[in-house]
Amino acid sequence: MNGGTPGIDPPGFGPETLLIGIGNNGRADDGLGWAFLDRVQQEMDFPGQLEYRYQLQVEDAELISRAERVVFVDSYQGGLPGGFQWKPCEPAADVEFTSHVLPPGVILQLSRDLYGKSPPADLLLIQGRSWDLHTGLSTAAERHLERAVQFLSKTLST
Repeated sequence: MNGGTPGIDPPGFGPETLLIGIGNNGRADDGLGWAFLDRVQQEMDFPGQLEYRYQLQVEDAELISRAERVVFVDSYQGGLPGGFQWKPCEPAADVEFTSHVLPPGVILQLSRDLYGKSPPADLLLIQGRSWDLHTGLSTAAERHLERAVQFLSKTLST
């Protein structure tokens, strides 16, 4: 779902759902993934597991292989209608290793290849604006975070 525009609605969440927040709260809006998990933990009765990551690593393939559903939450540089986007995340067919970045699709593919499991997954992107070295979100990122939190809250209550 794109910031309130009709589209893909996330399915229900159970105790085996894994919510992974990706980011770095020391780099302003790069901390949106973590801020989202903080809000979920404080404000919602989320039945699943929350995990904070600076970046995804090969070892995360084993973690997600044990989940029934995975949601990756990350900040996004660029424009998103309504400030956030919910979309399916598929295993990446062409796995390319780098020393710094492993996208969610690569982790799903590794889980499939190494453990024979690739749980249904989604990606929640939240639009940021500031990437400086300091803690705290920009005003725009706070608004986008609020919209994304409201979206998940409505999903959990239905």
